[in-house]
Amino acid sequence: MVFIGDYRQAKRAYGFDEIALVPSTTTIDIDDVDVSTKIGNTELKIPFLASAMDGVVNVKFSVALGKLGGIAVLNLDGVQTRYENPDEVIEKIRNACGKKQKNTTEIIQKIYSEPVKEKLISKRIIEIKKGGVRAAVSTIPKNAERYSKIAEEAGCDVFVIQSTVTTAKFISSKQEKVDLKKVCSETKMPVIIGNTVSYQGALELMETGCWGVLVGIGPGAACTTRGVLGIGVPQVTAIVDCASARGFYFSKTKRYVSIIADGGMITGGDICKAFACGADAVMVGSGFARAEESPGCGFHWGMATSHKNLPRGTGIYVGRSGKLKDILFGPAKTDDGTQNLIGALRTSMGSLGAKNIKEMQKVEIIIAPEIKHEGKILQKKQGVGMGK
Repeated sequence: MVFIGDYRQAKRAYGFDEIALVPSTTTIDIDDVDVSTKIGNTELKIPFLASAMDGVVNVKFSVALGKLGGIAVLNLDGVQTRYENPDEVIEKIRNACGKKQKNTTEIIQKIYSEPVKEKLISKRIIEIKKGGVRAAVSTIPKNAERYSKIAEEAGCDVFVIQSTVTTAKFISSKQEKVDLKKVCSETKMPVIIGNTVSYQGALELMETGCWGVLVGIGPGAACTTRGVLGIGVPQVTAIVDCASARGFYFSKTKRYVSIIADGGMITGGDICKAFACGADAVMVGSGFARAEESPGCGFHWGMATSHKNLPRGTGIYVGRSGKLKDILFGPAKTDDGTQNLIGALRTSMGSLGAKNIKEMQKVEIIIAPEIKHEGKILQKKQGVGMGK
């Protein structure tokens, strides 16, 4: 703890750029490293989920990532379930973002004012399943009970309940409380709930019966929550605290709930640090928005950009860097760590002596705020590599 002024105590928190991982005395051949993970009974060959953002995930992208061993989460509150032909409105959003129109947010709000058509929930899930992969979908808490039943009936495999901040306790004099325990207990699908950033918040979500907790408030590239609301915790501290809650919960119940780091990871190094802090999987948005398969064609906007009263996201251009397979498995054609993310994870794990994700969670971490820039003055000056 540190003091702000004479009497106010505050906790020091850390982000990815402020830590480094310490190599082990043993190294492992990267071909012998196991990067698979589990969320409940759902096994993933690679520990990657794609964020439920409309510029990232559609049916085509879901199938592509599923075939590569990960799982993409489709947004049930987005354009895929509001429009029979979502490509037309996505193009309108891309055009608005690309031209940097002053009314871009208003355009997005208007597009998202179209009601969700429940028949499209089933249709999209069935389309993904026809692609031969598992289907995962996401919705906000107030829609969770109804949409989970529709999703399960359509054959969905993973159900995500997600909002800016989701808690097990909710107080309102007007709105009906969402019974997260009921949703988790009444479905056979593994349920993932988020987002949270604290030990107690994560612990209470685990007690609802979910199989995964999303960790991260505001770190995403297209998110403006930290500016609009002033809330959030840097990802390193948030992941460590939530992983500690997982350890306590497991010791008490023998039930393992996965920690999924959501947002703030740009490079392979960031992803490796997320696992070292205790993550079982990572959820990636902007990194996948660069893929040729993404519907946004390099444009990316936050999930809360369309909020009718208080938007907490913006439209950004992240560019296109190649096929999804290249971004995940390489070979990398860039020098900034945004491609061959699995190769980076395997190489880091091998250098750290970690045979699997569980061992990666136990590697040594040091606080080193300047390590990213140490000796990199020419890269920074020339705008290459780590100086971008």
